[in-house]
Amino acid sequence: MTETVTLANAPRFPSPKVMLEVTHPITWFPPMWAFSCGVISSGQPILAQWMLAIAGIILAGPLLCATSQVVNDWYDRHVDAINEPDRPIPSGRIPGRWGLYLAILWSLASLGLASLLGAWVVGATLVGLVLAWVYSAPPLRLKQNGWWGNSAVAIAYEGIAWVTGAAVMIGGAMPDWRILLLAALYSFGAHGIMTLNDFKAIEGDQRMGGRSLPVQLGADGAARIACEVMIAPQLVVIGLLLGWDKPIHALVILGLVIGQLALMYRFLKDPIGRATWLSGLGVPLSVSGMMVAAFALGPLITGWPSRYPAAPEPRAISGDVTSCRCRVSMRLLICGLQDQRTHRSAPGASG
Repeated sequence: MTETVTLANAPRFPSPKVMLEVTHPITWFPPMWAFSCGVISSGQPILAQWMLAIAGIILAGPLLCATSQVVNDWYDRHVDAINEPDRPIPSGRIPGRWGLYLAILWSLASLGLASLLGAWVVGATLVGLVLAWVYSAPPLRLKQNGWWGNSAVAIAYEGIAWVTGAAVMIGGAMPDWRILLLAALYSFGAHGIMTLNDFKAIEGDQRMGGRSLPVQLGADGAARIACEVMIAPQLVVIGLLLGWDKPIHALVILGLVIGQLALMYRFLKDPIGRATWLSGLGVPLSVSGMMVAAFALGPLITGWPSRYPAAPEPRAISGDVTSCRCRVSMRLLICGLQDQRTHRSAPGASG
């Protein structure tokens, strides 16, 4: 049990342990996973750029996501003092205005690291930070409305993280349009995932004036919306992969969708009682499909395995067989060098 700090023994500064606690590390996984999907979908060699990938994962989880958690805890401190008084800020273990100072510090640290990773990474980080602050801070406080608040979290945790992962691997440039499209689709689906989290707080939201979807639409209506929003973009992804000649990946995602539908059938019979159950079993199937789609995109973006042109057919013009072979070898060498130069000058360009 956490001890509440009194004014007499309140610390002047928060301890490192408490600063880590207020960032809620358990919440870092979703954006880190989406960032990894972006890395894979870029088609770039990971081992050759492993330091960039690690820096981006730190940006997505311990910095950007942590910022959103600290901002949220600071602006929820009065409510938490009633409902969860043992949290770091209402308990006094983070004294005074240090909650706000940490939120600002984490925001600046996020921008600092992003500035080392390219212009598009900086842009995505700025959007993520804006969403993190307007989600919790007045006057907008988007979390008060289930449509707007869940959209902000979905975009920040899924779409922006995915795009950032791809941008980091291609030198901070704009990712391929197919990466942007899939990131947008899975962001849309994440709105449904966020709605599942609202079922456990229906009573509290009703008392505090929260406008979550279960409060606005009722438990049954919100449950149907959540399921439809989760499934619809995955079906679009399946269609896109089929159109991009990736039938195996499409089939795998279809199998994952069927598994989710089976779980959702039970969930719809008791939305309040089974929302957490669906989150624990159905959401992993959905995010697994994200990674499958990312692996499908990588070869499409880079053009692998058919990056190099086919060898020209040797033609008997003049000279002997050795002369023809030399001509073919020289043509292959020139094509390879040209391709490497193009690849380096425009990493991640669409094929």
